[in-house]
Amino acid sequence: MAKTWATLGADGVDLHVEPTGSGVRKGLTDALRDAVRSGRLAPGTRLPSSRSLAADLAIARNTVADAYADLVAEGWLTARQGSGTRVAERTVVRPAPERAPRRREQGRPTYDLVPGSPDLASFPRTAWLKAARRALAAAPHDALGYGDPRGRLELRTALAQYLSRARGVRADPERIVICSGFSDGLNMLGAVLRQRGLRSLAVESYGLDVHWNLAHRSGLRTTPLSFDELGTRTSDLPGARAVLLTPAHQFPMGVPLHPDRRAAVVDWARRTGGLILEDDYDGEFRYDRQPVGALQGLDPDRVVYLGTASKSLAPALRLGWLVLPPSLADEVVSLKGGGGWSTGALDQLTLAEFLTSGAYDRHVRAARLRYRLRRDALVAALATRAPAVHATGIAAGLHAVLQLPPGTEQSVVQAAAWQGLAVHGLSRYRHPDAVPEPLDALVVGYGTPPDHAWSGALDALCRVLP
Repeated sequence: MAKTWATLGADGVDLHVEPTGSGVRKGLTDALRDAVRSGRLAPGTRLPSSRSLAADLAIARNTVADAYADLVAEGWLTARQGSGTRVAERTVVRPAPERAPRRREQGRPTYDLVPGSPDLASFPRTAWLKAARRALAAAPHDALGYGDPRGRLELRTALAQYLSRARGVRADPERIVICSGFSDGLNMLGAVLRQRGLRSLAVESYGLDVHWNLAHRSGLRTTPLSFDELGTRTSDLPGARAVLLTPAHQFPMGVPLHPDRRAAVVDWARRTGGLILEDDYDGEFRYDRQPVGALQGLDPDRVVYLGTASKSLAPALRLGWLVLPPSLADEVVSLKGGGGWSTGALDQLTLAEFLTSGAYDRHVRAARLRYRLRRDALVAALATRAPAVHATGIAAGLHAVLQLPPGTEQSVVQAAAWQGLAVHGLSRYRHPDAVPEPLDALVVGYGTPPDHAWSGALDALCRVLP
């Protein structure tokens, strides 16, 4: 007997049965029994009436009724007046969980101070849900289609207004492309640069290996620039044609690019036709200084601005954006359109509503205050419990660099692991070809722990510091 889909018409539930054997009644009975035994039909599941199942299978109603009766007699099903025929309740023996996931669970740290994530417990769920409801109610029908490869116009318009107001970005909605986070945007840019014949990308001496690896996969070699107390040395750029920078808050060192060097790198791009890729990963979070505007505002024709909602809201949203120079926009849009659309339109519409309603600004202001209090608690704890350790890069962002005595970084990281504390050493972020001598330091992400865990994380940190 062939596989058949049987629909519970009145209940609107689908039931898939695969009758086996030569006889209709026996085949149906065996198929239902196997479905219950395997767990595909869970205890308590209501089955279709004998009339509707017989109609859907094009067999006699009595055949279905007899099959049900056989399974009731065997204890697989129950039949009660008014509640229909259901799978009988019984103890289900579940397979033991695999050992590998259990070992990973046991190995999770008690406290996580790894940089790169905000406090996920503070995600504004209620406000986001309200925005999602309003956005979905107002969404045009075409929002559910494939749409523009640049992303929804509603979000691009809202971002152009917000970035202009809050970050000094000179943005046109027509030149904004929505992507699935920073990595997706860098992937597209790497592919376009390689198509243009570029073979290398200048990068900062300290940064993320994830970004360097993305460039390598695009066929670009990464060349590190030297670094000092004024930030990345842009005077090393003359031979390059493209550079990736974090000018507002260098990651992970935490210093802003000096104004003279900001001007110098823009001048280099104008003179040579070079391109600057600006990663503004935590631009909203400034505490003890005036906000440092986006480098893109100095020359929108030579700077690509990359931003995301990963630090301000949550990485899982997978929402990022590129603000592109006119000379690059068509190539990126063509590349993105040819590769499909990977950013959900409904999340885009929700973020647009979140921005235009003012909910985003309110959330960022509250988060800024919360992270500043954490930063202050970190500085105070160091002053009283580890006065020999100096924190730098703390005027902005969600992390701090704790300078350690020479030769102690690895031992401190290991001691932290023994304390159940996840923390990274600065060496993890040093480019393998970087010229400067390695510095011993910890990179402490104070945005990651939830509020209730922050004091415990501080205690664990101070216990392992020299």
